[in-house]
Amino acid sequence: MALLGDAALAMWWDIAPAHRAEFEDWHTHEHFPERMGIPGFHRGSRWSAVDGGEGFFVLYELAAYETLFCDAYLARLNAPSPWSTKMMPHHRHMVRSQCRVLESRGGALSLHALTVRLSPAEGAGERLRAHLGALAGLLSSRPGTTAGHLLQNQTPQIATTTEQQIRGGPDPAADWVFIACGYERAALEALAGAELSEAALVAGGAQAGALRCLYALAHSNTAQDLG
Repeated sequence: MALLGDAALAMWWDIAPAHRAEFEDWHTHEHFPERMGIPGFHRGSRWSAVDGGEGFFVLYELAAYETLFCDAYLARLNAPSPWSTKMMPHHRHMVRSQCRVLESRGGALSLHALTVRLSPAEGAGERLRAHLGALAGLLSSRPGTTAGHLLQNQTPQIATTTEQQIRGGPDPAADWVFIACGYERAALEALAGAELSEAALVAGGAQAGALRCLYALAHSNTAQDLG
């Protein structure tokens, strides 16, 4: 698989302009190193909205689904640092999907990422997976694009963590996530209006109402970078 492992944590949130500089400092210099120190966390990447807005997308690539509820990770979630405690309330409109990797083709990182949050129509899960799996394969070699990844949320049955309590309670999750990566923004914008358009996704087996957002890579670390 192009992604480093069989599981992933995909998250979206907004940060107000007044807190952005401190957020990026904290997330780069404390939070990423802390997360990459947890066994099973292979790589983290942070992406910012290409339109200059408040949105961020963060992806952690994990060795296995069990990493999401291992003792080391839960210990971090339930004992945030003072700086994390300060920053958590500024994560507005958070969506946090704890996922198994269903399909992954091509390079995992590129300049841009188009994320699509969607759900399969009733009885169409296998058809949608096949449809998006085939698209991921095409994106891995198409001019302007580099990869396609399909994730499926499966929230672990664990107690609400301290970090979630600071943010106001359990986080909503995206059901399925498709991530298209590319080195040309225009190629991903065209993709959003073609194979990943509303009509194309519904024809492929998705429910109506998919949410598309385009991001640019801001920072990434692997566990080895911080060793």
